[in-house]
Amino acid sequence: MDKETKMQIEAAVFRRLLEHLDSRKDVQNIELMNLAGFCRNCLSKWYVSAAEERGENISYASAREMVYGMPYDEWKEKFQTPATPEQMDKFKSRLD
Repeated sequence: MDKETKMQIEAAVFRRLLEHLDSRKDVQNIELMNLAGFCRNCLSKWYVSAAEERGENISYASAREMVYGMPYDEWKEKFQTPATPEQMDKFKSRLD
């Protein structure tokens, strides 16, 4: 596979991941962190970092809007639920 095709496939997979996360707004970031070790915010940070590595400048807020499909504060208000004590305990135990 040539480099351009590989990059196009990777970009398509990333877009599909964002579509999937958009369709699963019920899945909270804390759940993603506890199960997979990353969340929507991580994807946003990785996007900013990848852009910077290529000499592009994008703000974290703009990257979040791209990942969440709307401004983060709006997504948080509409879809984020408080983390349960159990979820927080599991998250904290991963940091140890």
